[in-house]
Amino acid sequence: MSASPQGLCEFIDASPSPFHVCETVASRLRDAGYSELFEADEWPTQGRFFVVRAGSLVAWQADGAAATPYRVVGGHTDSPNLRVKQHPDRFVSGWQVVALAPYGGAWLNSWLDRDLGISGRLSVRRGDGIEHRLLRIDEPILRVPQLAIHLADDRKAVSLDPQRHVNAVWGVGSGPRSFLDYVAERAEVDAEDLLGFDLMTHDLTPSALAGAGGELVSAPRLDNQATCYAGLEAFLAAEPGEYLPVLALFDHEEVGSQSDHGAQSELLLTVLERIALTAGGGREDFLRRLPGSMVASGDMAHATHPNYPERHEPNHLIEVNAGPVLKVQPNLRYATDGRTAAAFALACAQAGVPLQRYEHRADLPCGSTIGPMTSARTGIPTVDVGAAQLAMHSAREVMGADDVAAYSAALRAFLAPG
Repeated sequence: MSASPQGLCEFIDASPSPFHVCETVASRLRDAGYSELFEADEWPTQGRFFVVRAGSLVAWQADGAAATPYRVVGGHTDSPNLRVKQHPDRFVSGWQVVALAPYGGAWLNSWLDRDLGISGRLSVRRGDGIEHRLLRIDEPILRVPQLAIHLADDRKAVSLDPQRHVNAVWGVGSGPRSFLDYVAERAEVDAEDLLGFDLMTHDLTPSALAGAGGELVSAPRLDNQATCYAGLEAFLAAEPGEYLPVLALFDHEEVGSQSDHGAQSELLLTVLERIALTAGGGREDFLRRLPGSMVASGDMAHATHPNYPERHEPNHLIEVNAGPVLKVQPNLRYATDGRTAAAFALACAQAGVPLQRYEHRADLPCGSTIGPMTSARTGIPTVDVGAAQLAMHSAREVMGADDVAAYSAALRAFLAPG
């Protein structure tokens, strides 16, 4: 199966949370003959494997050779959204309210007046232990209502306070009602056995092809599930040769990646070393692999906005349906340098797709990616790349339909050049 805009829509709709992204990717990997390994177990020498740590996943093809350098496609599984607080129940002016907190740089106004479901992970008592299970409620149970224009101080804009203005209504009446009891009931567990949770909202509008000719993809979480999908398809199409292909998808990029399974953790480095060790090499062999290896840090890129072209760097037009985007920032908000840029440019040429080159305006703060931290953590040269989109960090985003296949083809050529 090659990457397609319809395939991306199906991937996103199946993956409302980082945990569901890992489940979706793991299912595809199993179908392709990959086996899940567990970090506490002994690992085989050769084969096709993946490991999941919470909302992160690393997959690879072990060729049994101790000296083969790596080519890694990296991305992140999380997206900005609204997450359920630990004590969510509020009763305000006759409304039953669920208290929510913004996660990452969510563009808050885009979450107003949308039908929202709930997804994530529950940690449930099972005997003397704990079981972690996924939850997904694809029903319009939550809504964050906009203030009526007639009540606003300024009819042109309303400033949203993340503490007071993004809580969701889910019923009426002043009687006690527990949202967590409701969640436990839907999950078919006893409320007293619900020991922990990671719950978040998701927009219920399905992903779709848009535009008069279907030339656009309209979807939630394009940042960065478009990379997860394109990277997965590229990885499944790549075969070991001069390099050993690796897919690394991390949670928590939107909040800095500083967790036990974010890009600042030892997850990728540990997996790469264990690949070398299980092939019969030592630490010296592993360290010798790294200088010849390379990472493509995939994240979405800013298309030039037709309503705000002045917010973009002059002479750096970025278009949708015009090919992958190479991202450069001299102060290392992106990890790209000349040598890694050349490697990705060569991959695009080998894939037969055009390449666009992006720089951020020097007078605007620039976002970052997993690229700089992955490069610093592993010592592997890294290039930051992406696909062009509009409305980044909105509850609903848009990208070019043709860019899905082009982006994946470039990543596939990067993983297995030649």
